[in-house]
Amino acid sequence: MNSKYKVLKYSSNKFENIDDLISIEEPLEISLKYNESNKWINQSLSITMRTPGDDENLVRGFLYNEQIIKNVDDIDSIESYGHKVGQYNIQNKILATLNNSENVNISKIKRDFLTNSSCGVCGKSSLDALEIIKKNKTNPLEPKIKKEVIVKSPDTLRGGQSEFSKTGGIHASGLFNSNGELIAVREDVGRHNALDKLIGCALKSNQIDPKNQFITCSGRLNFELVQKVLMTDIGIMIGVGAPTSLAIDLANKFDITLVGFVKRDSFNIYTNNKKVIVD
Repeated sequence: MNSKYKVLKYSSNKFENIDDLISIEEPLEISLKYNESNKWINQSLSITMRTPGDDENLVRGFLYNEQIIKNVDDIDSIESYGHKVGQYNIQNKILATLNNSENVNISKIKRDFLTNSSCGVCGKSSLDALEIIKKNKTNPLEPKIKKEVIVKSPDTLRGGQSEFSKTGGIHASGLFNSNGELIAVREDVGRHNALDKLIGCALKSNQIDPKNQFITCSGRLNFELVQKVLMTDIGIMIGVGAPTSLAIDLANKFDITLVGFVKRDSFNIYTNNKKVIVD
């Protein structure tokens, strides 16, 4: 979703007034409705800045990636509500209602969202906390992908984007099979939102196949992005930019192959090179 803005452009030693397409950024308030002790609870979870559109998959992926739910089938409905606001006349509130509230991780909601402490935990504490909700590592040897597949994936990802060519101001995450074929792609001004949308879409369509898939992201790779991919059991993650130190530590801990700084003739493998065919 984009909008046209007036821009004063400098090029070839002259200024000119032009119309430029800009990616829209709007807040989305995510709320959850669930049953606790025979009482329905409506709880505001998070406000994220996102590109409007595909909000249901964003919420679906967010709830799963944060492990508030274990199965997307536990979601009964996801509905936008409230008045249409702003210059784009859109709803910026969304409610997910659970049909199996026994499976909701209420303690995580109270710990990470009600106390707003999820961003205050870092380093080793974050890694140790993940082991509580994620017991298994990814497959240390599968899938195998060729170096040619790695270097082509960013271009393939960009070719699958509908908005980037228009605005140049939007991130993307793509789900690929091990042969480098693009299965699904989602875009958003937020890197985390793009990945939540992608995983939410893939879960709904039952497309996740860790033995034969990897994920490529358009920017740098941080701890939260790697954590989201880890929840799908997909063991290869590729980024156009650099990973952070904690992203590398997390990938090492769970046998994820982390590849960064991908260009047309080079890339860096930061963890577990056993899944990359280097010959």
